[in-house]
Amino acid sequence: MGIARRPNVVDILEERGLLESITSDNLRSACSNPNPNLAPLRVYCGFDPTAESLHLGNLLGLIVLSWFQRCGHKTVALIGGATARIGDPSGKTLERPELDSETLEKNTLGIVGKNPVRNSNFVVLNNFDWWKEVRLLDFLKKVGRFARVGTMMAKESVKKRLESEQGMSYTEFTYQLLQGYDFLYLFENEGVNVQIGGSDQWGNITAGTELIRKILQVEGAYGLTFPLLLKSDGTKFGKSEDGAIWLSPLMLSPYKFYQYFFSVPDADVVRFLKILTFLSLEEIRELDKEMKRPGYVPNSLQRRLAEEVTRFVHGEDGLAEALRATEALRPGAETSLDWKTIEGIAQDVPSCSLAYDQVLDVSVIDLSVSTGLLDSKSAARRLIKQGGLYFNNNRVESEGKKIESGDIVDGKILLLSAGKKNKMVVRIS
Repeated sequence: MGIARRPNVVDILEERGLLESITSDNLRSACSNPNPNLAPLRVYCGFDPTAESLHLGNLLGLIVLSWFQRCGHKTVALIGGATARIGDPSGKTLERPELDSETLEKNTLGIVGKNPVRNSNFVVLNNFDWWKEVRLLDFLKKVGRFARVGTMMAKESVKKRLESEQGMSYTEFTYQLLQGYDFLYLFENEGVNVQIGGSDQWGNITAGTELIRKILQVEGAYGLTFPLLLKSDGTKFGKSEDGAIWLSPLMLSPYKFYQYFFSVPDADVVRFLKILTFLSLEEIRELDKEMKRPGYVPNSLQRRLAEEVTRFVHGEDGLAEALRATEALRPGAETSLDWKTIEGIAQDVPSCSLAYDQVLDVSVIDLSVSTGLLDSKSAARRLIKQGGLYFNNNRVESEGKKIESGDIVDGKILLLSAGKKNKMVVRIS
């Protein structure tokens, strides 16, 4: 009878385009060791609470942690309650604005919630819990004497900033030592032996593996980085015209999150299915073939990508909410609109408030202009002729259409649409 072995997570990440670098091939070997008595790896990824929600840039870290967990290893999400007070200079051209204690606590609560998850396979920790006890002289004695200034200055994030007009503060310069000490502390006290991060974190991660080797004089601490998420045109994926794509439903609705992935270009969708979902590569290859066949329904793969990523981030309930809103807000959809559905997307589309008498018996053409959906009455008339103006998802067939009391959804709200994408929510006060 063969010995059951864990799937090799490093090989899986490499196959899916989620591996940039590893500090040692011994990590790959450790992941493929067939000895069932060998303890699983314990892996961590850090997240500085610079806002009340994580964003799409953090999603890859969560996905890679999930792959380690799916392959039988244990994972740690480290909230940088201490390091966020300094600000990571990696990939930044300017020093981050200083965050006060109250803001950091608020941000941390927004990210982890009131009752952080803790079980045998996953735990959330906060590095402020140990940094608040560290004294400067003790830190310099224990860690500073092992840090070589030449090595620190050779890090890419430091070199770029030193060459810039603004330069780099001593505070920022020490960030790599703080992150390095986190790895040392977690290695000693929590049995963590792998740190993961984006490719821009390589310098900070190797600072940690070096400290462990020099101070503890042991091997067995590894680093792994994954590529930054880029579109096929080389631009960063994860920003919209309105700013960051947040993971918290309080900062970006599941509907808007879903729509962002639904609009991914065909050139990127297969690669993103590999990177951002847990679908098997075999299934993704089949989907890729389907995309190239005659009769392929446009955006089918985008729909699958949006469903998988929304489910991972927002759960089944969040996905159901996004699908309900997507269907209900599709111009011409037969789904009956209700106040809750329209109000649910009001934060994501332009909206305005009008008094009841400013709406009742007013023509749809006038309302389209007064709400700012369209620039002029002539534009509204032209759109009606083209069949592109919708009122509560029903196509406006006549220029003479006026708003009746029965048109106001639940007596509170209206939805105007110019084409498929431009919408205006009208609240009736």
